[in-house]
Amino acid sequence: MKNKSSYEGLQKNVRNLKTPQIEGWINQYADKVYSINIDIPEFTCICPKTGLPDFAQISIEYSPRKYCIELKSLKMYTIFFRDKGIFHEHLVNKMLEDLVESVKPRWMRIKVVFNPRGGITTTVIREYKGR
Repeated sequence: MKNKSSYEGLQKNVRNLKTPQIEGWINQYADKVYSINIDIPEFTCICPKTGLPDFAQISIEYSPRKYCIELKSLKMYTIFFRDKGIFHEHLVNKMLEDLVESVKPRWMRIKVVFNPRGGITTTVIREYKGR
């Protein structure tokens, strides 16, 4: 791969990134299986290579158990990334891990569609199947 070394080290500590806590509230219908959809149409972060802004639409779908995602804390969590350099693929993986850790859903799916950059649209999807 050409210029591979120019990307080396840019994201080596991404898994240790200290993000704001996503809170949950107690689901009074934890005995029922249902899904919740959350759409975030104006997400922004920074390209770690160029320093330019990336814009995206985030879709989160999950089936809650004991906890549901508290939306204000989710908003503060997403705002955290506005000035963070992060690859698209790493963002989706980090978000899913943080959300699953916070609310421990039955299952969860995150889809992030990044606005075109250089005429290319990137869509990253990751699912958690539950335990």
